[in-house]
Amino acid sequence: MGFFRGLTSHLHLFLFMRKAHNTVRQTLLALIDLLYPIFKGIMPLETFRYAACGGFNTSLDISLFFVSYNYLYKAKPVNLAPLFPDFYISAHIAAFITGFLVTFPIGFYLSRYVVFQETSQRKSKQLFKYFSVVLICLLLNYGFLKLFVEKFGWYPTPSKLVTTVFVVAFSYIAQKYFTFTNKATE
Repeated sequence: MGFFRGLTSHLHLFLFMRKAHNTVRQTLLALIDLLYPIFKGIMPLETFRYAACGGFNTSLDISLFFVSYNYLYKAKPVNLAPLFPDFYISAHIAAFITGFLVTFPIGFYLSRYVVFQETSQRKSKQLFKYFSVVLICLLLNYGFLKLFVEKFGWYPTPSKLVTTVFVVAFSYIAQKYFTFTNKATE
């Protein structure tokens, strides 16, 4: 009897999550598409949705970077003592990693279910491709932040903003033509 009770509770959770997903997705699409007529003459709907979702996720990433760098890590090197004794990473790199841990799953969700809906690939394949592109974006972020902050002596937050411009351009092209391609268009 306990097996069926557990199975029933899992089914209820699955149905609840499915309904929550559909509600979130439909709400986001309605909000984004509400503003689309203003930009209709400038860009296709998919590009506008990418800009809206990417703009939100990028804003979240930059906000998390700013808060983490200034308030969580207090602009001081971060000691990774529990994992690696006497190993420190700079506050701007720690803040960048903090933002990534939050925005990676949000970015995949928005890309998969809001922006690039007309795709015929399996989610697992897309997740792998998405992670591959994001890994390259991580390396670009890391490299540009190191260059701007440590070599050029720029402040961390403006460095993150400039870095974001380069990374977003690369990300859009890679996600559109690599991660979320439609087999009919390949």
